[in-house]
Amino acid sequence: LRNSLTNRHQCLAFLTYASSMQVGAQSGIQECKYQFALERWNCPESTLQLSTHNGLRSATRESSFVHAISAAGVMYTLTKNCSMGDFDNCGCDDSRIGQTGGRGWIWGGCSDNVAFGEKISKQFVDALEDGHDSRAAVNLHNNEAGRLAIKATMRRACKCHGVSGSCSIQTCWMQLADFREVGNYLKVKHAHAKKLELDKKPARAGNSADNRGAIAQAFRGIARTELIYLEDSPDYCVRNQSMGFPGTEGRECLKGGKNMSQWERKSCRRLCYECGLRVVEKRVEVVSSCNCKFHWCCTVKCDKCTQVVTRYYCEHREVGAKPQNKTKRKHRARRH
Repeated sequence: LRNSLTNRHQCLAFLTYASSMQVGAQSGIQECKYQFALERWNCPESTLQLSTHNGLRSATRESSFVHAISAAGVMYTLTKNCSMGDFDNCGCDDSRIGQTGGRGWIWGGCSDNVAFGEKISKQFVDALEDGHDSRAAVNLHNNEAGRLAIKATMRRACKCHGVSGSCSIQTCWMQLADFREVGNYLKVKHAHAKKLELDKKPARAGNSADNRGAIAQAFRGIARTELIYLEDSPDYCVRNQSMGFPGTEGRECLKGGKNMSQWERKSCRRLCYECGLRVVEKRVEVVSSCNCKFHWCCTVKCDKCTQVVTRYYCEHREVGAKPQNKTKRKHRARRH
């Protein structure tokens, strides 16, 4: 009877938070696509199921980011919705209201309830890992790193009080950062992710106790905030249909532009040239809204304008074509 009541309670809880978890997971995927838009692995939909051929789940540097940003997205949305009063059983974190926080300020206001978001995210997201092997341990670790990223990026917000706006004392609370900041934080963690070195002997022996011991030993010294992985990444330049990687052929890259970052300016080299592809220039028509006018009250009406723009794409080199050598051309020009 106790088990049936527990299961019923979990089902009701899942239904209550399902919409928020779905929105949170989707925001994690969208952030993944933004962060990797100009990289060889660009967070393709086919790899977001975290499974590869032969039935083995991927545990690469990239899948570590997917786990972290997904868990973070779920926790972020649950926290936000809780603090906004969307759930009956939770609200703002008022546990420290009235306490002195520092010189000239006290805790007050409506702090975002990250403890609630963390608890529900952990309960349902971590439940997707039903294995007890090293891959499950790595995925659970990366889930936790994603949740800790939410806490690490939180900011203190304050409101001034005092005669004539003197701000002699402030009331402060903790609030979530913009989710883009969480994505930026985890992108840095992805760049410095650590490969987990496991002793394969206990795993081969089939002794679960030894296996758990080997995993615990491998995790020793790794901070909970770091992303970790087991396998080296495949060559993302090349299309691999069985593993769900489309390769970089046909990808758009960026050229020119004074306002571009160095990373953006090097995208054609990274996606095309370094993958053995050439860059082709195409003129394409882009339809956008223009000449928008506000009409009282209260609509905005726009025209549809067509603009021809230049875009650049990666394509296979023509058969027999030799790659251009800009250095040789420069030397030849100097001799003339």
